[in-house]
Amino acid sequence: MQFGHEFMEFELSPSGKLRYANNSNYRNSTMIRKEVYLSPAVVEETRRIIQTSHITNIDDSRWLEPQTGQARQELEIKMGNEHIAFTCAEIGSLVDVMKSVDPDGMRVFYYLTQDLRCLMFSLISLHFKIKPIP
Repeated sequence: MQFGHEFMEFELSPSGKLRYANNSNYRNSTMIRKEVYLSPAVVEETRRIIQTSHITNIDDSRWLEPQTGQARQELEIKMGNEHIAFTCAEIGSLVDVMKSVDPDGMRVFYYLTQDLRCLMFSLISLHFKIKPIP
């Protein structure tokens, strides 16, 4: 059995363009790509979520780094003049966060990535809904 490079990616630009890519290799499926434009209010709300999380104050230097071939989680944020990037071994659950060397920093990372993933999936799902919501 061969495991390919599997990933899920969201990119939200200041112009409101949201790009989604998912390469799961599930049943040899092709990569899924979607693109949608969001209103300035949604872009600003995303910015607010990131800013209020205080992720820019976190240092990931003590986090467990993924080994070669091991699953990883990454978060890259570019806002204004700030550019930060985090990488850590895959977080399976909050238990992994609590057992880490830096549970406070990892908790911020964990919840922010969950919040952003849920928001982006909701926006993509709403836009590409096959049956309209009554």
